Amino acid sequence: MDFTIALVKGDGIGPDIVAEGCNVLSAVCKKHGHHVRYVEALAGGAALDQTGVPLPPESLKKCQEADSVLLGAVGGPKWDTLPSNLRPEKALLGLRSGLGLFCNLRPAVIYPQLKDACPLKDAIIEGGLDLMIVRELTGGIYFGKRGTTENGAYDTMEYTVPEIDRIVRNGFDIAMARKKNLCSVDKANILNNSQLWRSRVEEIAKEYPEVTVSHLYVDNAAMQLVHNPRQFDVIVTGNMFGDILSDEASQITGSIGMLPSASTRTDDFGMYEPIHGSAPDIAGQDLANPIATILSVAMMLRYSFHLATEADEVEAAVGKVLDQGYRTGDIFSQGMKKVGTKEMGRLIAEAL
Repeated sequence: MDFTIALVKGDGIGPDIVAEGCNVLSAVCKKHGHHVRYVEALAGGAALDQTGVPLPPESLKKCQEADSVLLGAVGGPKWDTLPSNLRPEKALLGLRSGLGLFCNLRPAVIYPQLKDACPLKDAIIEGGLDLMIVRELTGGIYFGKRGTTENGAYDTMEYTVPEIDRIVRNGFDIAMARKKNLCSVDKANILNNSQLWRSRVEEIAKEYPEVTVSHLYVDNAAMQLVHNPRQFDVIVTGNMFGDILSDEASQITGSIGMLPSASTRTDDFGMYEPIHGSAPDIAGQDLANPIATILSVAMMLRYSFHLATEADEVEAAVGKVLDQGYRTGDIFSQGMKKVGTKEMGRLIAEAL
């Protein structure tokens, strides 16, 4: 298989971690006879400095013409005083809308080797944790009508039936490939759009009789994530609720540097990125943890290119290196072997 990957390295540690993601992707592709071509696209603060805008049109075009996108991280204190329309984070919204990415996939996994980093009691996570949050990405309150009046401000939370149906079907499809257990999170006791959301979930559930479906209000879901996270397999929810719950789930794992994510649409195209930020204070110092980016590469192989074997091998290589005791600074503990960004990437590629 031949494919083209657009690299949006971004800011801070973005270039450091993307480099190791590419090294591992190239290694697994070489092993299986695939050919991968990389095309760089400027976005974020780096694009602001060079072009005056966070997402130049030519960068979006490169991403649109690629088979998939690998993103590092954008933003940093350097640009915090800029007007909101010029903030580096605007590049993310521009990429999501310009590429039609409406579905965000955020796995939350506790690696047995890093179990001690989890803030929850051992009894709660006994047997491990592996859940997937499916978040709607282009609708809801972040994209609704908004404004400021003389004495207040407003933001509108709105969803259409087609917007709900396409994300809910994605959730069911992912549940079918996992443990066939789907929890829909809403606020149907208060919000009209949540009542519509719940009714659409119930209707679409008829197409997936093998999947067990449950509903939770978002406040209860937030509590259940810390009380009994192992009850969840797949959570499907709207934009704002998904934003909050996926960040909560990432903290439960205790290792934000380990967690990947994907933003996808109805075809195989996707944008893949670690969930952590740009960490400009350690940029270029060989200190960043590249594992979340490497696991994002595994998600790319699985969801965009349907190369499950290759994805499994990347994830197994990460586990093997952790089993051998290698750790970057953010996940280091006494008795382990401390390594830098480049060495961690090299070890994982070698383990393939």
